[in-house]
Amino acid sequence: MRLKTSLLKEPKHKELVSCVGWTTADELYSCSEDHQILKWNLLTNETGLVVRLPDDIYPVDLHWFPKTVGAKKQTQAEISALTSTDGKFHLVSKMGRIEKSVEAHKGAVLAGRWNYDGTALLTAGEDGQIKIWSKSGMLRSTLVSQGCPVYSVAWGPDSDRILYTSRRQLIIKPLQPSTKVIQWKAHDGLVLKVDWNSVNDLILSGGEDCKYKVWDSFGRLLHSSTSQDYPITSLSWAPDGEMFAVGSFNTLRLCDKTGWSYALEKPNTGSVFNLAWSADGTQLAGACGNGHVIFAHVVEQHWEWKNFSITLTKRRTMQVRNVQNDAVDVLEFRDRIIKASLAFDHLVVATSLQCYVYNSRNWNTPLIFDLKEGTVSLILQAEKHFLLVDGSGLYTFSYEGRLTSSPKFLGMRADVLSAQAVSLSNDTIAIRDKSDEKVILFFDAMTGKPLSDGKPLTHKLEVLEVALDQCGPSSERKISLIDKNHDLYLTSVHHLGKEPKICKIGSMVHSMAWNDTANILCGIQDIQFTVWYYPSVVFADKELLPRTIYTKDGSEFSHAPHILSYVGTKVTLRQGDGSLVYSNVPLYSTLLHEYSASARWEDALRLCRFAKDQSLWACLAGMAMASRDLNTAEMAYAAIGELPRVQYINFIKEQPSKESSLAHMLMFSGHVQEAETTLLQAGLIYQAIQMNIDLFNWNRALELAVKHKTHVDTVLAFRGKFLQTFGRKETNKRFLQYSEGVEVDWERIQAKIEMELFKEREKAAHTSVRGSVASRHL
Repeated sequence: MRLKTSLLKEPKHKELVSCVGWTTADELYSCSEDHQILKWNLLTNETGLVVRLPDDIYPVDLHWFPKTVGAKKQTQAEISALTSTDGKFHLVSKMGRIEKSVEAHKGAVLAGRWNYDGTALLTAGEDGQIKIWSKSGMLRSTLVSQGCPVYSVAWGPDSDRILYTSRRQLIIKPLQPSTKVIQWKAHDGLVLKVDWNSVNDLILSGGEDCKYKVWDSFGRLLHSSTSQDYPITSLSWAPDGEMFAVGSFNTLRLCDKTGWSYALEKPNTGSVFNLAWSADGTQLAGACGNGHVIFAHVVEQHWEWKNFSITLTKRRTMQVRNVQNDAVDVLEFRDRIIKASLAFDHLVVATSLQCYVYNSRNWNTPLIFDLKEGTVSLILQAEKHFLLVDGSGLYTFSYEGRLTSSPKFLGMRADVLSAQAVSLSNDTIAIRDKSDEKVILFFDAMTGKPLSDGKPLTHKLEVLEVALDQCGPSSERKISLIDKNHDLYLTSVHHLGKEPKICKIGSMVHSMAWNDTANILCGIQDIQFTVWYYPSVVFADKELLPRTIYTKDGSEFSHAPHILSYVGTKVTLRQGDGSLVYSNVPLYSTLLHEYSASARWEDALRLCRFAKDQSLWACLAGMAMASRDLNTAEMAYAAIGELPRVQYINFIKEQPSKESSLAHMLMFSGHVQEAETTLLQAGLIYQAIQMNIDLFNWNRALELAVKHKTHVDTVLAFRGKFLQTFGRKETNKRFLQYSEGVEVDWERIQAKIEMELFKEREKAAHTSVRGSVASRHL
């Protein structure tokens, strides 16, 4: 990826250009110390004078009133906040008329920024003060007064905090009074510029020490550049938070959000004092010290899927290469390409006005439909459909171009949704709630309606990343999530009114991805690459989980790798320095998932015997237990030496009825409550009591016996035997109370138990006979 820059031969401004601002994706306003505001039209390449400002106004910063807020378009006329060296800020219309001038600071007003919904304007001055104003220009509050100039300010993602500079330090101040202020030393020289992105919640800073740095919102350093040749005079996040631009003397650099550099340009600009991205994130404009305005657009973006490699060669052109036969196709578009995604044998391209859907089997005839908004910020794909996110909402389309759903929820802000906060599968959409990051909302991908009775999933900590598995029936859909502690959890999307069981399957996990053809999960765990061959084993037999994991030493990867995709057996990782590395996962686990899904247990056993891999046997044991195939499970457990489990499976097989077998299988998987409910619903009171006795749930066993007026003596007898073994005396008041009136006779108890089991066998036999007769009649 790189920047393609363009400069006019002669500058249009006679003096230094101090600030630039986009009104649309193709229209830019620039302000200069020659007192002129110029309008640049990129479609017609025309430049015109909007207004000549009074001679006492030297512009410093320009910020246009935000166009959209969440899904609502602003009704207010287009207006900008222009700050100047005379201590004022001016509300300037698109026609160049100064609607209002406000005395704001002593000395120059160095920065002026609207918050995301345009309800407040933040100004920072040479006098060390930061003030908040209403959109009509009335002073609301003076937030900060310090003894040094504030060179740059930025709003937090939810406009509830501000970030500002104080000499070499950065300070995050919440707007709520008496809340904690975060302050840290950021640079070895003055901090000149800051920016805070609302999608990824990361902070950028640049200083006189010639370095630019990336921080998280707690002030932890994520990346520090090497010392550049000149001080960093400008920087700006792209709207989607995936990259940022840095400006310096005769220097323009494009960087990834993790800090590594995509491209370096050395245009003849003087110092770049201000950088602004267009709303669609494809174009960049810079205010230059020599009177020029530099324009740059992003080209040579790259996408890969199986044997296809696609490159954005020009603003409206893509090149598709099939690496198997070296065939090349060139795709031409009417408008500028904004976003693209290649997965599941389809290429989805969003331009400023339309969406194109290509099938990898035919690159000549795309399916084309019009878009409402020209600012698509995210495209996610699943096997059957894809999701578009733009400034006004989320939309699910089939690959035939039919709109299938548009999920909506309270407080939705589509403009801040990132690939980490949204996940798509064939039947489900999962979204982490921005207003409460512990909450994950689920929607039906086909209807857009909330799942699970509209009840969201609430985790105990803030969630950083969510990912839905891609295969299997919707009733078994699982979601994995990484929380603030970097612990990895797995849970079911559908939990049928019960409290969802959230199981931890890994710690120190920084990145994850599901496989496209089997429910296999891979992740970067601490310093190693880990693959969970069968993560759902935690719901069948959680003690098998460590045995179903494949790990690779992370020494072949550099610092902080990030997983981009897991397709077939190939995992693509982006290293901390920006280079791509590939890692292969053995194919056997994918085959095992395929055999298990189609109940081909003989083939699965043959595969495990051939591979002679203990982790595959452990996976097979878990899959067989989940599918309740006891014969396969018995062989798989025997192969990994789990003799107690083999014995328990044989015990399950010997159960007198199907209900008892099912209950003990649930017990095997740790679902005690469900097992008891199954037995009670089947009327097997003795089995339910005996199950609680085996688990030493004495109080529950006695409660059931008393409630159903049966086997009270059985519970007392087993309790007495248990206490006798440990040489203890009875202290439980309930047991003392019942033991006074109930006589314990082991012979009678044994006879009663035999009778219960006999009745259960009779009932099971009678049911199976009736079933076979009914099937014959049918």
